Amino acid sequence: MRIPILVMAAGLAGACLLPAQAHAASFDCARASKVDEIAICRNPQLSMLDSEMGGLWYAYSRVPMAMGGNGDRGDEARDFLARRRACLRDVGCLAGLYRRRNAALRAGIDGAMADYFRLQNAN
Repeated sequence: MRIPILVMAAGLAGACLLPAQAHAASFDCARASKVDEIAICRNPQLSMLDSEMGGLWYAYSRVPMAMGGNGDRGDEARDFLARRRACLRDVGCLAGLYRRRNAALRAGIDGAMADYFRLQNAN
């Protein structure tokens, strides 16, 4: 049972490392209407960070969590979006926010995987 999990984790990690297309944000740029969304769509670096976050969020949202974990994930996502909106079009603010969010998502995935393997080895 460990091999499929490792294969899945490796695949997700590899997908996050693929070069992102310019302006390929995790949301539809054609529908971007908020100042922060427009700034992300117009800036290749921000768009890449947003796409990376989308891939990490997808992986993170599928990792089983302890009771209450799913509510925490939703709260974290809403907090991120509120902070992103507050950055407006400030590229430095947005880039720093995305880097911190992506690091937090990676840490969440790593921690959940470590917990999973710890439980598997305990049995």
